[in-house]
Amino acid sequence: MDHRDPGGAPELFAGFDSAVNLTHDPGRGQRPPDTNNMSESAHYTTAPEDRIPFGQKLIYGLGAFVNNLLAAAIGGMTIVLNLGLGMNPALVGLASALPRLTDAFTDPLMGYISDHTRSRWGRRRPYIFIGAISSAVLYVLLWQLPGDKSEAFYFWYFLTGSIIFYLAYTVYATPWVALGYELTPDYHERTRLMGVQNFIGQLAYMVAPWFLWIMQNEAWWDDMVEGAAGLAIGIALFTAAVGILPALFLRERFKAVAVAEAAASGQARTAGAAILHVMADFFRGFVLSLKFPPFFKLCIATFLVFNGFMLIAAFQSYVIIYYVFGGDTAQGAKYAGYSGTLGAISTFIVIVFVTWLATKIGKRKAFFVATGVSMVGYALKWFCYDPANPLLLLLPAPLMAFGLGGLFTLMPSMICDVVDMDELQTHQRREGMYGSIFWWVVKLGMAAALAASGYLLNATGFDVALQGNQTAEAIRLMRMCDAFIPFAASGVAIWMIATYSITEKRAHEVRMQLEARRGKA
Repeated sequence: MDHRDPGGAPELFAGFDSAVNLTHDPGRGQRPPDTNNMSESAHYTTAPEDRIPFGQKLIYGLGAFVNNLLAAAIGGMTIVLNLGLGMNPALVGLASALPRLTDAFTDPLMGYISDHTRSRWGRRRPYIFIGAISSAVLYVLLWQLPGDKSEAFYFWYFLTGSIIFYLAYTVYATPWVALGYELTPDYHERTRLMGVQNFIGQLAYMVAPWFLWIMQNEAWWDDMVEGAAGLAIGIALFTAAVGILPALFLRERFKAVAVAEAAASGQARTAGAAILHVMADFFRGFVLSLKFPPFFKLCIATFLVFNGFMLIAAFQSYVIIYYVFGGDTAQGAKYAGYSGTLGAISTFIVIVFVTWLATKIGKRKAFFVATGVSMVGYALKWFCYDPANPLLLLLPAPLMAFGLGGLFTLMPSMICDVVDMDELQTHQRREGMYGSIFWWVVKLGMAAALAASGYLLNATGFDVALQGNQTAEAIRLMRMCDAFIPFAASGVAIWMIATYSITEKRAHEVRMQLEARRGKA
């Protein structure tokens, strides 16, 4: 039986594209609903017209690769400022962190602009096209660092360039995220789409660790600074060529609907609208989106799962080095590398599995399963990080991969359903606003977690000067933080999503009401 969509997905992606029920009715392809008698776990088939051909899923996924590649590249290449140009590490960190603070404003603002754009090409696609090209050009300029300049020059050059680059990056990334929320109105096809994009996007994190090797390869460059300049050109060419593909080949299903809904509700904006009026509308939309209970629960759950992991991300290496290997940095680093590679590979398998599982039991229950399995993995670190048997430390890695692998597959799909419910209540489609706020919460939490992790490590009593002679109490506290902080945070996230109200049945009811009111997209 062929479970693939009309685009002919390869076998690897069968989990992304298998239908919930392959028996379609003669009409729209969905089982006629009787919402008064249906159980909470009722399933609906995916109508043929709601399917996204695999080629289009692939193109959207390539947008995820570009998005993640740019984020990983600028983070991984900043080491050149220290090792290649001699900048103080504290200044490097400051120059890297300050531009991201602008995201707190620019991301939601770009989401608002995208939601309210009216053009013949749509709300998202013009920005994706312009953003991909401008990001590529600015990324090249950012890394053409002149030699023999002062530390202050490099600091201000990189800080200013980064701020401008991140503005262009936001112009690309925010509408790209929003476009994915509107490519299909089907509950399960949304999960399949997000599974494909998450899978392809993860590939960027397999490439990025090689950037340092490329930049310092003496066979190619005279020094690391020249290597960074050359690598930036390669990344930029790829960004410009691949980043524009979603703008060229994908279509916005809700473009006409958004215009009609905005006009009907009196929310359409003209070029002559007063700035204060627009800003008031922006802040109103921001607050309403963040306060919308289903969306708020998704944000909090994501914050807990992701930042519970990020808060102790560095602890795993410390525990492996100083507890499992008694301070042997070489051995500890090698086994930490094994664990990290196994976790990265496992994430790809997890994405396929969770995508398939969500189409069988629903997104909320799939979140419970994925997060629950990751909790088992975190707890096992207490038992498997064993000096007597170092190989055991590999066992938790594939289980922990369920946490983030499931999170960033399911949450974007669930936000799609939130956008529908919001439209039912407000007569507006705000994919851009919801997407930008969600990722703003993720980035804000990540920054806070990374900042707090150093203080938490100090609080355990760890002292790098002691090398392999850390106190027993410090080791015990490091192990407890490493295993049980993400365990507890994930447990609270499950409790939060337990009251999330948009089930498959409810999502279908919302869709029927919307289509009855404004027609099919």
